[in-house]
Amino acid sequence: MNYDLFNGDADGICALLQLRKAEPRDAALITGVKRDINLMSKVDAVSGDKITVLDVSMDKNKDALEKALSGGASVFYVDHHFSGDIPEHENLTAIINEAPDVCTAALVNGYLNGRHLDWAVTGAFGDNLKDTARTLASSLDISEQDLVSLDALGTYINYNGYGPAIADLHFDPKDLYLKLYAADGPLDFVHNSADFEKLSTGYGEDMAKAGALQPLHSNATSAVFLLPDETWARRVSGVYSNDLATENPERAHAVLTLKDNGNYLISVRAPMIKKSGAAELCMQFPTGGGRAGAAGINDLPADTLQRFIDAFEQAYSA
Repeated sequence: MNYDLFNGDADGICALLQLRKAEPRDAALITGVKRDINLMSKVDAVSGDKITVLDVSMDKNKDALEKALSGGASVFYVDHHFSGDIPEHENLTAIINEAPDVCTAALVNGYLNGRHLDWAVTGAFGDNLKDTARTLASSLDISEQDLVSLDALGTYINYNGYGPAIADLHFDPKDLYLKLYAADGPLDFVHNSADFEKLSTGYGEDMAKAGALQPLHSNATSAVFLLPDETWARRVSGVYSNDLATENPERAHAVLTLKDNGNYLISVRAPMIKKSGAAELCMQFPTGGGRAGAAGINDLPADTLQRFIDAFEQAYSA
């Protein structure tokens, strides 16, 4: 059996779009909200299975990966998050690059020699790698307005992936992937799909609410924002973090979302001028992980909030 496992954000979705446009394959689709990354554990692999894994940390899936490999499955794994030690196995093909200006969509683009570059550009924009996206787009024959449209689409796909539950999202990421796959490229989806309008409207309404927030803490090097326990806030936690980082490139940002259980979902963005330290910071806490420029903690206990804030401020002090 074939399985396609992918992060439910823009990077994961756009990586798979490129791959399956170039190499069509009937496969069971396994994804979820952006923070649902233990995807290998959802596969009961047997000998002969082919598994593709895109944009989820190998380190977080190591045990299930090794089980699948030892059971005779073959795995194609592409990612840019912290991987830990990569298993050496004849059935594993791994393309891993943790550089801060690399995303999974860009890695798949390299693997495919640019066969669906427009989707790679969309994914890079969605992952808030604006410079990377524009560098990739230099090989596309499109107008500046079309490039702005790819930026918007990537942002909206990424926005749709945030939230602790599928019910918080506008679209199940699996359904959104299928809708995007059915389009004749990203610009066709932008210009001709009512689903694009739904994402655009939702994004605009939610971000307007976020724009009224004031920081809990702010100085020249770091800022902490708290989002309320509301559906709109859960949806914007990641893209709001990206906007803050873009607007204040010399400052680190932590966006906290209060959860139903009283704990916190946290998104961290390192300063855009020096994308480092985010994963290292978040991995000090259970359920934390990510990459150098952008990371998060899925479930920070309320009684450790001040410890996190202190660690965050220290990590990015002048």
